[in-house]
Amino acid sequence: MTRVKRGNIARKRRKKILKLAKGFRGSHSKLFRIAKQQVLKALKYSYIGRKNKKRDYRRLWITRINAAVRIYKINYSQFIYFLKKSNIALNRKMLAQLSIIDKKAFDFIVNDVILT
Repeated sequence: MTRVKRGNIARKRRKKILKLAKGFRGSHSKLFRIAKQQVLKALKYSYIGRKNKKRDYRRLWITRINAAVRIYKINYSQFIYFLKKSNIALNRKMLAQLSIIDKKAFDFIVNDVILT
């Protein structure tokens, strides 16, 4: 049986990992073994980060809506309750954008919700 040299495949595999580790500090981007560990860790953190980003944005939108409706002497939870009661189907992202960009539209929504 002939000997199989894996040089080409192994080099491709290592170069792929080292390319992902580009920009890491010190030996984390130079040495294959350490780079491999750091790349796995980085990929894990990026996966977790994509989930956390959704939470963070929702928290930001809720904070903005709460600040905007406090002017009308109601809090966030009451506002959301009134929205659901009056069948207005706007998500939190759109409500937060309206509260910043278009005050008149947000004012109209709040008054419509409170009066119903």
